[in-house]
Amino acid sequence: MKEDILHNLEIINNRIKNACEKAGRNVDEVKLLLATKTVSAERIKIALENGQTLIAENKVQELKEKHKDLKSFPHENHFIGHLQTNKIIDILKYDVRCLQSLDRFELAMKLHQKLSAEGKTMDVLIQVNTSDEESKFGIHPDSAIDLIEKVSKFHTLKIKGLMTIGLFSVETENVRQCFKILKNLQEEIIQQNIANVEMKELSMGMSSDLETAIEEGSTIVRVGTAVFGARIYPDSYYWDEGKIKK
Repeated sequence: MKEDILHNLEIINNRIKNACEKAGRNVDEVKLLLATKTVSAERIKIALENGQTLIAENKVQELKEKHKDLKSFPHENHFIGHLQTNKIIDILKYDVRCLQSLDRFELAMKLHQKLSAEGKTMDVLIQVNTSDEESKFGIHPDSAIDLIEKVSKFHTLKIKGLMTIGLFSVETENVRQCFKILKNLQEEIIQQNIANVEMKELSMGMSSDLETAIEEGSTIVRVGTAVFGARIYPDSYYWDEGKIKK
């Protein structure tokens, strides 16, 4: 198991390096985030013991289950799944550093209220639905700036950039268009010069399309299966397609 994970990490890091070289970018500009959905704490520990420091969960329940086993290993924890407002207390309790899936004002307001009560702040990325699919969460690109302006008023929420889940397609150019939309939106927001808003991070690209994402400006690629192996559930289980947005 250890040998497989380390071998896979080497392959992924080489893919990131080669993609950066092809795009004329410094490899230090792109962070590898390990998506650890369904991955046991024991397997995650192997990665953390061998130079990886950035992990993320999609489900609050998994975050809770693995917290005790992983807390002694230096790492930064992000949350990349759809977050219901009644689960906010959990991501605060279990040391989530960044919420990458902030996509609506109600969630921002309630997160701000909880953070204010505890005297804390949190980094957030605004999740944008760049594929225009009803099955995916995220704010529509045309509404993103309005949401960002509203969220920027909450001093507890530090907007660091944008996140998207690209189109699940083997057609590279169709996927690329999703990433271009996010990059163009980032540039438009930077021009707006909104107080309390940074646009340093573009979280886009996964195991199948990280090269394309890096070419289009990604600073965080989210990789799970290519490191830890295939999962027993389809992606739809983790992105909560068809569920009520609460």
